[in-house]
Amino acid sequence: MATPTRPSHPEMTPYGAPYRRPEGIKRVAMAKAREALRSFGQATAGMRATPDYLVIGTKRGGTTSMARWLLEHPDVASLFPSRETRKGTYYFDVNFERGDDWYRSHFPTQSSLDRRTAKVGRQQIVGEATPYYLYHPHAAERARAFAPDTKVIILLRDPVQRAHSHWMERSRNDVETLSFPEAIAAEHERVDGEEQRMIDDPSYTSFGHQHFSYVDQGRYARGLTRWYGAFPASQILTLRSEDMYADPAEIYGAVLNFLDLADYEPASFKSWNTKPKAAFDAGLEAELRERLAPDIAEVETLLGRSMHWS
Repeated sequence: MATPTRPSHPEMTPYGAPYRRPEGIKRVAMAKAREALRSFGQATAGMRATPDYLVIGTKRGGTTSMARWLLEHPDVASLFPSRETRKGTYYFDVNFERGDDWYRSHFPTQSSLDRRTAKVGRQQIVGEATPYYLYHPHAAERARAFAPDTKVIILLRDPVQRAHSHWMERSRNDVETLSFPEAIAAEHERVDGEEQRMIDDPSYTSFGHQHFSYVDQGRYARGLTRWYGAFPASQILTLRSEDMYADPAEIYGAVLNFLDLADYEPASFKSWNTKPKAAFDAGLEAELRERLAPDIAEVETLLGRSMHWS
């Protein structure tokens, strides 16, 4: 009998993070409690809200910070259960086979939102942030079919800096074992053909496409075309990550206006899930910028403005 081959990647949670088996009585009990709450959420799915907004990317582009800032707004509800402070569900990409009830189990009940609306006299909304949605070939059409009136927020970061930051995160999480130059060299073998396979078989999920697409995930034009093709332009707000970090109050205000929310400013614009920038080989940076230049130009044409990444 042949010896089973070892998986080429670690086991992941449904939410895109490496799975850590709970150890100790307290952690095991907490894990079981979360499972019970998810089951309860699914059993009451028909009573639950659907997303008013989606923050769809890009990965390592500030989606966590924007999601957290939005949750500080008094008229934005958290996902269920609120104490988990989960920002997204990865439903329209890797968890789609789990079904609509599983997705809706993450949202508060519509009646709880209605009670809050009546109490404060302002519409209460809820949404989620999943950065893989922008890149996934089926996410836009799935989101449109499920929530056609949802508003879509896109944050785009310099794709060269994004690629390196993506690699740093995967390395910190023990998902990536190659150096950055090695990972860039290996991307062709890891990723090529995977998107077409996903298109041909919508049930197929690709670890390499999600986690090792350092360069290709920065080719934003393909994702933008899908989302602007699925939703009216009036329901999409596309921003530069660099602008968000340079003037968070202004960009946050633009997002609130887009979502028809009252003016508000958090106590501080804390940057979530960010790490210090690390320099990498200047020659490789120049090579990546040259490789991505055509897509940057296409993005600028699609959006009708300069992204200042060249």
